[in-house]
Amino acid sequence: MTSKTTPDILRIAIAQLNPTVGDVAANLAKARQARADAAIQGADLVLFTELFISGYPPEDLILKPAFLQACERAAEDIARDTADGGPGIVIGVPLKRKSGTHNSVIVADGGKIIAERFKVDLPNYGEFDEKRVFQPGPDMPGPVNFRGVRLGIPICEDIWGEHGVCETLAESGAELLIVPNGSPYYRGKVDIRHQIVIRQVIESGLPLIYANQIGGQDELVFDGASFAIGADKSLAFQMSQFEETLAVTTWKRNGEGWACEQGPMSQIPEKEEADYRACMLGLRDYVNKNGFRNVVLGLSGGIDSAICAALAVDALGEERVRCVMMPYRYTSKESLKDAEDCARALGCRYDIVPIAEPVEGFQHALTQLFEGTQPGITEENLQSRARGTLLMAVSNKFGSMVVTTGNKSEMSVGYATLYGDMNGGFNPIKDIYKTQVYAISRWRNTQTPPGALGPSGEVIPVNIIDKVPTAELRENQTDQDSLPPYDVLDDILECLVENEMGVDEIVARGHDRETVARVENLLYIAEYKRRQAAPGVKITKKNFGRDRRYPITNRFRDRG
Repeated sequence: MTSKTTPDILRIAIAQLNPTVGDVAANLAKARQARADAAIQGADLVLFTELFISGYPPEDLILKPAFLQACERAAEDIARDTADGGPGIVIGVPLKRKSGTHNSVIVADGGKIIAERFKVDLPNYGEFDEKRVFQPGPDMPGPVNFRGVRLGIPICEDIWGEHGVCETLAESGAELLIVPNGSPYYRGKVDIRHQIVIRQVIESGLPLIYANQIGGQDELVFDGASFAIGADKSLAFQMSQFEETLAVTTWKRNGEGWACEQGPMSQIPEKEEADYRACMLGLRDYVNKNGFRNVVLGLSGGIDSAICAALAVDALGEERVRCVMMPYRYTSKESLKDAEDCARALGCRYDIVPIAEPVEGFQHALTQLFEGTQPGITEENLQSRARGTLLMAVSNKFGSMVVTTGNKSEMSVGYATLYGDMNGGFNPIKDIYKTQVYAISRWRNTQTPPGALGPSGEVIPVNIIDKVPTAELRENQTDQDSLPPYDVLDDILECLVENEMGVDEIVARGHDRETVARVENLLYIAEYKRRQAAPGVKITKKNFGRDRRYPITNRFRDRG
């Protein structure tokens, strides 16, 4: 049974849940279940996240009238549920009104919608493109009277921008700010959210509850980590990161206003754990939400395919992961052993498919065309493309999604083969530099993340981590034959990609000018490859695709 709200106590349930974009019926069912659970725990109000009914971000689905109608019908359905005397709700839903189509929330209680509020500040940067499909709220939102408590309900970007939404709400009588969010993960984002909220608490003088979505949506991962900051600027409660959960918090009015008396205080993971869990969640939801039964990947004996195999097993379970070693004449016995040891440690299926016959078949077919030329990168790439073709054949035959295994360092400089090792449906490490791949691999060997379906203990053989990286496409090849050392390369790339630094600035950090110029050139000329790459989890502040959108045809080079 729910408690009876008094003017001085309000029990607010934070629904940190994982909706699916476009699955309006399933999202409605999930919201109803959460409300029922909150009722059992005595909640007065359930706060859902931004555009929960539609899933976030819905992108151009918003342009489809039938979709908007389905979303509004669902919102009306759950509003009617509140006639049962249980908790009221605040839930995100797109609404088409005379003033335009809005990113909105409804407040429902007593069987009806008692208020609608529209997002004022539409983000239009990085991964956000809301001005494409929404119109901003025509007016600044006022507080909503919920059972005698005046609630201010800014929506996500309304607390990040400079529109003064929170200050306006405070001036118009709001007592407590509750904010539905769809805030994607990137490294260090939790601290940034805390800083943003503290700034709004200082400006408004009001406590603020920040409810954030959980789950993977294409390249974005929403990490949850919902929290509140009290009027005294202290952390009132902190929910877990990367976990779907419902938490009931108790708020009490005192002489100074509202304060949180009861709520969870979860620990936020450190960098390597957070990155690993983001990749794991992103891969799991991409596979499951798109209806793939299982996945397949090429296991080479190298670090990138090994960490992707570990992520796949942790995300999906060993029975849904198939690893294929595809050796050629340059594949070392060490790599064969390392790949087998990795698959055995993870417990997943492991097959060996030699590629000599298809590679030599390609070479034979091209003999006349290539007459008079010297063997080189073209012949090396035939090996990669043979492997890519075989993995796609397994995918077609068994309905398995191919997991692509290239890291951000390789994708940045084009150290990857189109229609070869770039083949696949999703890449969990696409936004992780090589040095960070090593870091999360070492972390995974000592820790088992919460929710992982894979085994504990060492899952990536130490020899894979310790040995010199190589593509094994020719005799005695190493990655450093073609690239600077990865610690150097990654620092230069982070300067160029994440920080948009100029060549002179990067050289001033101690890097060789010629090396910086070469890396910059490789970064630009590889753009056409990245446009054809599989999607992958966003981990850094600026990933390829959603955040960094450079032209393919581009002759600019920073000459200093």
